[in-house]
Amino acid sequence: MTNNHYRILVVDDEVDLCEILKFNLETEGYIVETANSAEEALTRDLTSFQLLLLDVMMGEMSGFALARQLRANKATSRLPIIFLTARDTENDMVTGFNLGADDYISKPFSIREVLVRVRAVLRRTAEADHEETARTISYQGLELNLDNKTVTVNGTVVPFTKTEFELLHTLLSERGRVFSRQELINRVWPSDVMVLDRTVDVNITRLRKKIGPFAKCIVTRLGFGYLFEE
Repeated sequence: MTNNHYRILVVDDEVDLCEILKFNLETEGYIVETANSAEEALTRDLTSFQLLLLDVMMGEMSGFALARQLRANKATSRLPIIFLTARDTENDMVTGFNLGADDYISKPFSIREVLVRVRAVLRRTAEADHEETARTISYQGLELNLDNKTVTVNGTVVPFTKTEFELLHTLLSERGRVFSRQELINRVWPSDVMVLDRTVDVNITRLRKKIGPFAKCIVTRLGFGYLFEE
């Protein structure tokens, strides 16, 4: 996701600071909105943002109180939060992180520091999201669940051996790439086991039978190896 797809909400009762942050973040390519109180922030669709920059000391409802409310709501429980605050005691920082803060920046701060911290939090969030979504690999009606090690073909779970599962995982995760037999051996079989090229061929044949209508996707490149072709 490029910067111009990231939406950030700055929540601070200092109007001038909101505008300064908005200007500099927009210069970096982010889409930025501001709110001058926690109550105002709650009027927004918070699920549409990828990050909150949140002041702690504000009016009737503090940033900590807002964060508690967000964490208690399933829809916003994982919304990344960076606290911006003049309260920089150890207890305040511990409170912030216990509320699930992704970072904590003490005022006064440099704009450059904020930009670096924002970039780091968004990168970590994107990486975590990728890891979570990557727990399944699928192509049309063919799906591998990497957690419970199952293969589903058009809604039906098909039994696979560990070797067959790892072979399909290798081919499906890098669709379009030709793997030589030796590459497949190195990836799938233990290093202390002697495996012949013919063993790879036999397992590929069994694999094709098990995935039924998707068998044609596992293509042989004579003299080179195998690939999963869309």
